[in-house]
Amino acid sequence: MTVALTVPPSAPDRGTGPTGRDPGLTSLRRLTTTVPREYVHRSAITEVFLTDWRSSGPDSWTVTAQWPRAHSFYGPAHGMHDPVMLAETVRQSAILLSHVGHGVPLGHPAIWGRLRYSVSPAALTLNSTPADLELHVSDHDIVRRGRRLSTMRQVFRILRDGRDLGSVEGTLSCHTPAVYRRLRGAHADLERALATQLPLPEAVDPALVGRDRATDVVLAPSAGENRWQLRVDTSHPVLFDHPVDHAPGMLMIEAARQAAYATMGTAPSIAAAMDCSFVRYAELDAPCWIRAEAARHDYAGLPRVAVTAEQNDRPVFTAMVTCAPVG
Repeated sequence: MTVALTVPPSAPDRGTGPTGRDPGLTSLRRLTTTVPREYVHRSAITEVFLTDWRSSGPDSWTVTAQWPRAHSFYGPAHGMHDPVMLAETVRQSAILLSHVGHGVPLGHPAIWGRLRYSVSPAALTLNSTPADLELHVSDHDIVRRGRRLSTMRQVFRILRDGRDLGSVEGTLSCHTPAVYRRLRGAHADLERALATQLPLPEAVDPALVGRDRATDVVLAPSAGENRWQLRVDTSHPVLFDHPVDHAPGMLMIEAARQAAYATMGTAPSIAAAMDCSFVRYAELDAPCWIRAEAARHDYAGLPRVAVTAEQNDRPVFTAMVTCAPVG
């Protein structure tokens, strides 16, 4: 079982032209807009980072995106863009391409199995204008059920102003709503899932996890060293942009990042790389425990932290976080 990338409660269908855009926008091609929020499973237009897409060959795509200079959650720190914003950008791109490139109907859940990213810290430098990105995407190991996409592996090369910013590889699967309900069982009932969610525990000190507001902290104190309870705040406007029946994948990634920072100590660093596996859904009605421990340094000598999330004595998520010192 893996973790859904989440689907908004309503997603109207749209016709598309040869480039994937609405035919009515043909005369506006020189203007910059975001892609339709429904195509990236977002409710708030302000949370859409993608601006366009086009085919660049068989099962190959170019997606453009823009990172704002400031963001309410993925905000800059130490004069750098947040590297985890890359994971959210890739999440949006994977879902977009499942719809416009592979014909997955809107309203069908998309599910992560694995996500691995690496960024160049120097390319994250904050400038006087937003960061314009190009994501060069290739789809591999495509499996279809009938004429519809079932699973695929995607490889991303990301450029910022023509310079390498980073690379990402991820696996994605898509299900019909009926299959998703069977997979989720009783937890597919959104109203029930939200009604039975645990009370929100207190947050750890924001400074411990690289945050400046308790509302953005996703870890709660727990007994034992480097062990925390996952804080699942379903009112959070970014992590829960729309109601979902489980802890979203981006919440689990943020928990891994914060656990790594807490384990590393007070020296400022950034999560320059992550290798995440989504094992099963993290439910809202039971505590999820986050554990972290220092791991062997990577090939470049950078420190790494191994993070595991467990619920009901079973792993739900794992991550290896590579931390690069600021400066």
